[in-house]
Amino acid sequence: MPKWMPRDGDVIVTKDGFVFYTFGYEHPKSRVLAFLKYIPDSEKRLFNLKFLERTWIKGNQQLVRAQRLYTTKNYATILKAFKKSFPDYVFFCPFRQKDLISVPLEHINSVYVPSECLQALLWKKRKDKLEKIACKLVSLLSKKSHVPMDDFGLHGSPALNIHKVDSDIDLVVYGADNFRRVERAVEWLAKRDVLTYTFTRSLDRVRHCKCLFMNTLFTYNAVRKLQEIEAKYSDSRYIAVKPVNFHCQVKDDTQAMFRPAVYGITNYVPIDEKSILTENNLPNTAVSMIGYYRNVARKGQLIRVSGILERVENVETRKTSFQVVVGTATSKNEHIWPYASQYNSSL
Repeated sequence: MPKWMPRDGDVIVTKDGFVFYTFGYEHPKSRVLAFLKYIPDSEKRLFNLKFLERTWIKGNQQLVRAQRLYTTKNYATILKAFKKSFPDYVFFCPFRQKDLISVPLEHINSVYVPSECLQALLWKKRKDKLEKIACKLVSLLSKKSHVPMDDFGLHGSPALNIHKVDSDIDLVVYGADNFRRVERAVEWLAKRDVLTYTFTRSLDRVRHCKCLFMNTLFTYNAVRKLQEIEAKYSDSRYIAVKPVNFHCQVKDDTQAMFRPAVYGITNYVPIDEKSILTENNLPNTAVSMIGYYRNVARKGQLIRVSGILERVENVETRKTSFQVVVGTATSKNEHIWPYASQYNSSL
């Protein structure tokens, strides 16, 4: 296949018919770390999951999707099913010392990159109603934010051409600065009722990434530009220390909109005795592997973090640091939660 640098949200369709979404930006040379989105109906029986009644058609294949994609229990179930029936999709990571779901490059049949999917749609001559709305939306956001059309992307079912009339529009904005510009443009448009914020989950009121435009639900999220990708897969080892639960203040939000979301943190205050740390292992970042906790707080705001304290060892320099990871698939209670009433307060 042609040279491709996997980025978060790129869609992978495998030779076995599974549809994965690329996760993050650090991948082994011969594999792509990813999470499972759609399963061929013919393989549904192998996965002990509750599925949506809705189905999708891609080519001559019917696809199904789990009711809940990102729970600790479901991840364990999917991992177990792959180990038993498709072991090539399981990879033991030597830098994290655990099994991860991943796609071998030789198993990839096709890749859908959001930026390319959007360009293909913009040039498409015969568009259906949803596709026309998507194009109008991107054009509007580009104009109001002064972000070039080339820095937008499209993923989800419209990108795969498996959407239905009531499908959502899932947009990508490439680059941290561009994302902030689009965020401000969305706020401006919402104040003028051109679009409407939609709150279906608690943190939607904080993230402001879900809206209605022309009676169609859309979301927008950030993906790193190539020049914003700094870390490599083999740079560091990650050693779990213990679960922690604490309050802190955000000191750096410049990478909070991506997945994984990275928050620079300070003013650490433990909530329970098990979370008490020393000066030698205080975390300087909170990292969310869960997309729901992207962009939930800005610099100076207070958050509550529940996750796993990890020691990070640089492979080359042997220097160590500490971070707290949310979304380790070891506990259902891991989270990053903002204090909405205290956003401008200090600890």
